Amino acid sequence: MPIRRNSKTKRAGIGGLVCGALTALVSASVIFGAAQAQGRTEKPPLHGRHWMAVTGKPLAATAGAKIFEQGGNAVDAACAMIAADATMWTTMSWGGETQALIYNPNTGKVIGINGLGVAPTGATPEYFHKLGMKYPPEFGPLAAVTPGTPGGLMTMLAEYGTMSLGQVLAPAIELADAYPMEAQLVNTIEHFKAELKKWPDSRRVMLVHLGQEHEAPEVGEIFRQPDLAATLRKLVEAESNARAAGKDRKAAIYGAYERFYRGDIARDLVSAVRDLGGLLTAEDLANWKVKIEEPVHTRYKGVDVYKLTTWVQSPVMLQALNILENFDLKAMGYDSANYIHTLYQAMNLAYADRDFYYGDPDFSPTPPIKGLLSKDYARARAKLVRPDHNDPDIRPGDPYPFEGGKNPYLSILAQWHTKMPAPAPTPTSMAEFDRTFRLGTTSVEAADDKGWAVSVTPSGGWVPAVIAGHTGIGLSQRMQSFVLDAREDPYNVLVPGKRPRATLTPTLALKEGKPYLVFSVQGGDTQDQNLLQFFLDVVEFGMTVQEATEAANITSYQLRDSFGMHESFPGRLTVNSATPSWVRKELTHMGYALEFEERSSGPINAIFVDQTHGTLWGGSSNHGEDYGIGW
Repeated sequence: MPIRRNSKTKRAGIGGLVCGALTALVSASVIFGAAQAQGRTEKPPLHGRHWMAVTGKPLAATAGAKIFEQGGNAVDAACAMIAADATMWTTMSWGGETQALIYNPNTGKVIGINGLGVAPTGATPEYFHKLGMKYPPEFGPLAAVTPGTPGGLMTMLAEYGTMSLGQVLAPAIELADAYPMEAQLVNTIEHFKAELKKWPDSRRVMLVHLGQEHEAPEVGEIFRQPDLAATLRKLVEAESNARAAGKDRKAAIYGAYERFYRGDIARDLVSAVRDLGGLLTAEDLANWKVKIEEPVHTRYKGVDVYKLTTWVQSPVMLQALNILENFDLKAMGYDSANYIHTLYQAMNLAYADRDFYYGDPDFSPTPPIKGLLSKDYARARAKLVRPDHNDPDIRPGDPYPFEGGKNPYLSILAQWHTKMPAPAPTPTSMAEFDRTFRLGTTSVEAADDKGWAVSVTPSGGWVPAVIAGHTGIGLSQRMQSFVLDAREDPYNVLVPGKRPRATLTPTLALKEGKPYLVFSVQGGDTQDQNLLQFFLDVVEFGMTVQEATEAANITSYQLRDSFGMHESFPGRLTVNSATPSWVRKELTHMGYALEFEERSSGPINAIFVDQTHGTLWGGSSNHGEDYGIGW
């Protein structure tokens, strides 16, 4: 019996098998794996020779496919999927943020796109403290940072795409004119209708049956966003005017960028936000810029894994891999109690560092990323893993000596604890924690036969979002990811013009210098937990990409929530509901409070570049509505 998970067995009792038997099973699964993959997963794997497009909604994946069929590259297709997802409110909207990693086959380099907005003028800890807030609010105009998705998309397209903005936005404009709404969004709108009613344009656009028992659109009902469609057409108009004036493709796209951030769209957006009591100014939009960056990376078992740096949580997966390098995971057995325990401890060590050291590197002091990603530092952290019991108070380490520096916050570090003081949890408070813990993000993956590979995690402006007047733009809620007290995370304290440390985390892995895995997932603080396990499933346990997207995952809540009240629950552990009784018993004795989910992988989307056969494999989890198309 192969160890790879299927819809019936999910977590077979592999964890209780002895090492020799496990090795035999792993060998058997490697031998028979690829041919049997479709029979062992709920969704079939996708195969393509020329291109692959995977994202959070079927219609958005179709938008990517349309662009590929018109001759676009993976960047063009990714931009079309971002635009479609934003238009369909796929856990994001146009006022949110877009982060990406792009492999450029012409240079052999991975590029990072930083499309995260910044705190507006007047957004300070003192401002929110005067309002009686411990953190910036979760909803409303005061939760907004500057919109990043339009700029991120247009920068990607201008610098690395081949098509016009008009071509790439065409599917999204058609969707804004009219599309049949799916059940997931219908349910979300109905659930949050009390919040949406607070803001006139959100109420007008979203609650199309206002006053009836069910006020959201119905499933399959045509949903129209004429204001948003008009805004998107203004961007295309700006591009067309620039081309007519003799500008080339790239300059024309930046002409549309200029109109959004410094033209009439910016003026209308700022006016609407100010009327609602928000802080955004025209100068905030005009001064904000997308950054093209060099990502960080580490090597694990011959695979180079690339992530964005500390303005998002991305490096936490690299830290966890560096720690786990010091353990023989394969010998432990897939999802054995020992494997789950080691994984949980390694993640918590990495996340404790995230919770203390991560923040916008454009502000001083710069987070100590070199020390955090040091292999020597990882070996020191690995020694803290207790072999037989959970440590409920794992704390940040001190990476500064590993980069030849001195920690400027030693006094704060000495007083830091994993668990923040909080009231005793109730069923209601735990349900609210769980909702915020998984907030935000859509994943977009694209690859083509020219060698381009793109991983994107656009987010922000999810329902319930404030729609900014007649722009049709839903505002970000990312301000809540800041802290107001340096004792929590001195690198992520709110300052105007600063980027909040977000949870967004696209991933690219290269093997022998070429794309190998392209993957990301939605789900707030769970993202790098899911992605770490997906990667290990492929690299350590030989799973196919579709098997790994569906495979059982664990979730730790010992880290500090990046949303809401930033709480932490040490020892709380979600495992798959098919976890064997003996594994459950061992984990309970180790100090874990277990919870169970039937589908525990998270909505992972991924592409495997089969270098041996020159083909592409697509994978999309059975967790939600994510979908892919290949050719």
